Amino acid sequence: MISKIEVERFSLTSSRPFDEVLASIKGAVGHPDMVEFAKTTAATRTFTELESTIRKGLGKTGLMLFMELDHGAVIRKATSPDKPRMVRLIMGNPLIMQEMAKRVPDAGSYAPVTVLVDERSDGVHISYDRMASFLLSTGTPMPSQSRLTSTRKWSPFCPRRQAELDAVR
Repeated sequence: MISKIEVERFSLTSSRPFDEVLASIKGAVGHPDMVEFAKTTAATRTFTELESTIRKGLGKTGLMLFMELDHGAVIRKATSPDKPRMVRLIMGNPLIMQEMAKRVPDAGSYAPVTVLVDERSDGVHISYDRMASFLLSTGTPMPSQSRLTSTRKWSPFCPRRQAELDAVR
């Protein structure tokens, strides 16, 4: 089966240098040792233990970095030694994913989120697809207001979060 869904793509262009933008984003998320994190979460026996383990790995935005991919390094092999600079950050919060995927299993395909930071002639672009738009497109009720507030935490560059926007501009 093939389904059509509408997904919102958020994009922001910063005039700040690439390294500053990348450092700002990475500074806002947790950086657990992912091998140790996997072992520790697998060893938990209750949801309360799991939740506690996850929360220890979260940064100030309520997110953690799962992986960083240097797409620019691959592209530069065919272009020039220093351009373009492009990094894909895979980050999220397993607790938020759990809350969304239990209502809409397909939401698991969108968590964790991918944030692309790429340097172009007009500035540094930060972009990602908003999971909330996918959830709304399914017609499934969103989580309760308290959970909805926490689902916004995964989206550190949402226009409602002006402080984070200012940090990367």
